[in-house]
Amino acid sequence: MAEVLVYVDHVDGAVRKPTLELLTLARRLGDPVAVHLGPGAEDAAKVLGEHGAVKVLAADAAEFADYLVAPKVDALQAAYDAVSPAAVLVPSSAEGKEVAARLAVRIGSGIITDAVDLAAGDEGPVATQSVFAAGYTTKSRVTKGTPVITVKPNSASPEPAPAAGAVEQLAVSFGEQATGTKVTSRTPRESTGRPELTEAAIVVSGGRGVNGAENFHVIEALADSLGAAVGASRAAVDAGWYPHSNQVGQTGKSVSPQLYIAAGISGAIQHRAGMQTSKTIVAVNKDAEAPIFDLVDYGIVGDLFQVVPQLTEEVKTRKG
Repeated sequence: MAEVLVYVDHVDGAVRKPTLELLTLARRLGDPVAVHLGPGAEDAAKVLGEHGAVKVLAADAAEFADYLVAPKVDALQAAYDAVSPAAVLVPSSAEGKEVAARLAVRIGSGIITDAVDLAAGDEGPVATQSVFAAGYTTKSRVTKGTPVITVKPNSASPEPAPAAGAVEQLAVSFGEQATGTKVTSRTPRESTGRPELTEAAIVVSGGRGVNGAENFHVIEALADSLGAAVGASRAAVDAGWYPHSNQVGQTGKSVSPQLYIAAGISGAIQHRAGMQTSKTIVAVNKDAEAPIFDLVDYGIVGDLFQVVPQLTEEVKTRKG
């Protein structure tokens, strides 16, 4: 069976959930081969193998941490040359899409970004995308070279499928561009204890109806009761009520959780573009004519300051 390269997204060796989703999707296309760059490959290999990686190509060098994406592209190209894969899958993070695009240019292949599903086709992998502000669903395939595909988080549920996961060292030669842009400092992101917004299984977002930064605790309380991430509409962010890093929408982040709860959000097209692929959508809005209700699976017409606290208490009660 053909091999499929999977670029591993990790933090100091701790494999992030989108990588496990990619391994699950890769098994539809062939035998997954994980590419792990940086420290911790031996520890990561166990979980990668548990989710179907037949082997793990590992490389560790100071360049991966000290410089921007070019060294990682060099390494992924080395893995491509070593394996001659049927496809290359990369998580659809900002860095992942840059790595994928640079690789596609180097190897002369087509690229598909932000896929939400993958299937094997007679002429290569077929990717499903949500396009034009999530107004259409398309199915596409790469017609030139080896498909390079980035996949959005939460596009699949990670499914264990034990495989060897044997670690093999990957020889990497860095080109002149690898050291072109040096990282001079890093500031750790302040932890909220909540899931990463783009990877969360549940997202609770607040909009203009929250009516002030001082009221976002209502949204946060529901999110915390569900173990969810907190999002915000552009209106709430522009008003200074919540950080831009939590903005969901066309000019913010795209999310595709199992459950998306929108409280006090009207449902403007730019917001819908960032959350319309969510599996189940619930909205709370006092305006029965709000556009968000055209999109939802479940809608509640009511004051969020009455509805959301009741929902939070009910969740806590059921959790015991």
